[in-house]
Amino acid sequence: MPAEFASQITLADHQKAADYTVAKLQLGILESGLGAIVLIGFTLLGGLQILNTFLLESLGPGIVQQIALLISIVLISGVIDLPFSWYKQFSLEERFGFNRMTKSLFFSDMVKGAGLGAVIGIPLLWIVLSLMARAGDFWWLWAWGVLSVFSLLMQWIFPSVIAPIFNKFQALEEGALKTQIEALLTRCDFASQGLFVMDGSKRSAHGNAFFAGMGKAKRIVFFDTLIEKLNPGEVEAVLAHELGHYKCNHIRKRLLVSFAMSFAMFAILGWVSAQPWFYSGLGVMPNPSGYNGGLALALFMLVAPVFSFFLTPLSSLSSRKHEYEADGFAAEKSSANDLISALVKLYQDNASTLTPDPIYTAFYSSHPPAPLRIANLKRLT
Repeated sequence: MPAEFASQITLADHQKAADYTVAKLQLGILESGLGAIVLIGFTLLGGLQILNTFLLESLGPGIVQQIALLISIVLISGVIDLPFSWYKQFSLEERFGFNRMTKSLFFSDMVKGAGLGAVIGIPLLWIVLSLMARAGDFWWLWAWGVLSVFSLLMQWIFPSVIAPIFNKFQALEEGALKTQIEALLTRCDFASQGLFVMDGSKRSAHGNAFFAGMGKAKRIVFFDTLIEKLNPGEVEAVLAHELGHYKCNHIRKRLLVSFAMSFAMFAILGWVSAQPWFYSGLGVMPNPSGYNGGLALALFMLVAPVFSFFLTPLSSLSSRKHEYEADGFAAEKSSANDLISALVKLYQDNASTLTPDPIYTAFYSSHPPAPLRIANLKRLT
């Protein structure tokens, strides 16, 4: 046990966190290994070619066949991922005392997610594939514009339209906590549509707080599990940290980076989709005189994560920097000591390891290691 946590976290809790971390990593390695096999099966071993040929014979060439190809890939990937999701929820999370989800809720979420994906995704695919077919060499620029507008629209409607499909949101009750939170919002000059409590406990014992939406549609949301575990001062400090991300322009910066990255990815897709070697080099034979928009999109969707993997440590480094800045904002507007106390409780309750491997942290972790984060907050007290 690190000395700075010895008086607050027991050795048994520290060992539980280590076991939980290792169990999640082992499952992740297995999932990544199978994902690599599936990727090779789709590409170099000809799986995508077989699927594309079958759908061409069944539906004929055109946008409908290309949409069917993309939907088929999503469905096949979903079926492959299903056992991992089931095991993680009802074995791994259950074993460590975090699962509160019923099997009926698991399938209900899956059906709702699939339905929502179809309602939103199919029209969006039709628009993108139509642009690929009819908008000339710069179709990718138009497609990027459409998806960027769609992304902003989703930021606007998610809190009030989509999130309530999966969770119940109730206004935060009148009392000491609400008074304290409203005073914090006044200090931070932050306007929101309201303070809400979400029934996160029906799925997991993990706790969190966040705000969602843009402009006047911003909502501040607390998991009910967070309110159960922390006192009002600690809840305020956690929210101050989240507000720090907004006030330090982290949300805006991440959105701009996301738009820039998607612009680059669409530009690359626009180029490689016209190159025969892109298809043949990945085990697919395009139709030389036909329409290959969906095939290009499917291939790019499958292989892009492999070629963008090297960006992971840069993204992680930027995220850790933002976490330190948000902690500094919370220390200024609320209380560094309350945030330290809240973090220690959350590390303990969520079985988060206090001693992650430094190389793994540098490459993957979006948050600084607990000892470094706590030490930084102590300097701000």
